[in-house]
Amino acid sequence: MAQIFCVANQKGGVGKTTTTVNLAAGLAKVGQRVLMIDLDPQGNATTGSGVDKRQLALTVYDVLLESASIKEVRVQSEKLIAGKCSYDILGANRELAGAEVEMVDLERREKRLKLALAEVDDEYDFVLIDCPPSLSMLTLNGLCCAHGVIVPMQCEYFALEGLTDLVNTVKQVHANLNKDLAIIGLLRVMFDPRITLQQQVSEQLKNYYGDKVFNTVIPRNVRLAEAPSYGLPGVVFDPSSKGAQAFVAFAQEMVARIGKV
Repeated sequence: MAQIFCVANQKGGVGKTTTTVNLAAGLAKVGQRVLMIDLDPQGNATTGSGVDKRQLALTVYDVLLESASIKEVRVQSEKLIAGKCSYDILGANRELAGAEVEMVDLERREKRLKLALAEVDDEYDFVLIDCPPSLSMLTLNGLCCAHGVIVPMQCEYFALEGLTDLVNTVKQVHANLNKDLAIIGLLRVMFDPRITLQQQVSEQLKNYYGDKVFNTVIPRNVRLAEAPSYGLPGVVFDPSSKGAQAFVAFAQEMVARIGKV
């Protein structure tokens, strides 16, 4: 049975997509079967995984409208296969923005991704969903099928405010739509230990959330930032970089925490 996780934060620019693609590559590198779902109309997780979103005949849009199955839509990137960190990709492009409007009057509108994933449940160990930075119908579809939420966040003051909003959202979805949903953990990203404020916020997070804070910390790293321009996760682009090594360590921590072998 696949463990399904949304990578979400209602604050933009916190590294959700970077976290999703690098965790997917890291999990693949340590031997897990992974499906990555891009639920953001910008399609950055798709291109960051080495797939040209403009060339996709079918996308997650078709899955949500039930005009195609996941087996028909998923693709693999030749770049990832060559890098030996291959995972399946359910891609997205601008077409996905129209799904918001088209799904308004549809039955089971918030459960469509969950129903589609049930057909491939035994084919994966992990399913990672890159959510847009808003509580939209797309995000709701992700949250309704997930076992948990991974929250990437910078150790800054405004990030704490955004975290409160996300926790409240997760509570509402848990109460009304998905009893399995919980926050799995908070991942500190773009971390610079030289900045005193970041150290202070990091300590606040650990004091308040305890073991909900992942042990792994992702450092601010130029190679991670460069990787998307080459259509690759940082884990594949420069495996020796500190950022890549941190994401592989995070993948190992996830496997240990979830109990996968």
